[in-house]
Amino acid sequence: MNMPSQEELKKQVGYKSIDDYVSNGMIVGLGTGSTAYYAVERLGEKLKSGELKDIVAIPTSIRTQKQAEELGIPLVTLGTHPKLDVAIDGADEVDPNCNLIKGGGGALFREKMVEIVSEKFIVIVDESKLTKGSGPGFPVPVEIVPWCHEHTIQKIAALPSCAGCKPQLRMGNSSNNKVDGDEIAVTDNGNYIVDLQFPQPILNGPEMANELTNVVGVVEHGLFCGMATAVIIAGSDGISVKVPK
Repeated sequence: MNMPSQEELKKQVGYKSIDDYVSNGMIVGLGTGSTAYYAVERLGEKLKSGELKDIVAIPTSIRTQKQAEELGIPLVTLGTHPKLDVAIDGADEVDPNCNLIKGGGGALFREKMVEIVSEKFIVIVDESKLTKGSGPGFPVPVEIVPWCHEHTIQKIAALPSCAGCKPQLRMGNSSNNKVDGDEIAVTDNGNYIVDLQFPQPILNGPEMANELTNVVGVVEHGLFCGMATAVIIAGSDGISVKVPK
């Protein structure tokens, strides 16, 4: 028996999220990234076939917007639709309490704006994204304003909750945290991203989230604590759904 590839697992959860959580007349938040891509694809398919009707959506990045437009998904903004029925997005890490690290794809600010005003936030991942403790496995992205960014990075590193972290300014393409260019990565919002690498698991995510938010110069951080309604997980032995305790 052949094991499903990681790409096949992503497709499974992306499609299931639309099939199980989206119905006619809904306002839907569309996430960003390699797993959310399949949710957007599935939504486009079901709208084209007529299986879903009267759907409008809000994309969380320029690339998701382009994908949705190509699929004929009607798009709106938070200005006209400030409350959403459901948002669907991936995550870079999911801890045992369904707290998330997001922002590897560089869209954390728009993602959080959309997902925090959604009645349901459905997270879609493959089992490789599950962790016993957030931090060491995936850096915490923090979007910051370009002006005096070195100063902002120093203030972040000095936070008690960030003790021991190694801040790294994202270089090259903003849609991944690999150094793939000589220029500073720029987000869809014209900002920079600093990735915080932690040698040990983060002890108190909500405390860190609060401290980061209070740093002048920080636009948003990639800690999504207490936001997920459910996490759909694809693994080698099938699909499971985890809900916060």
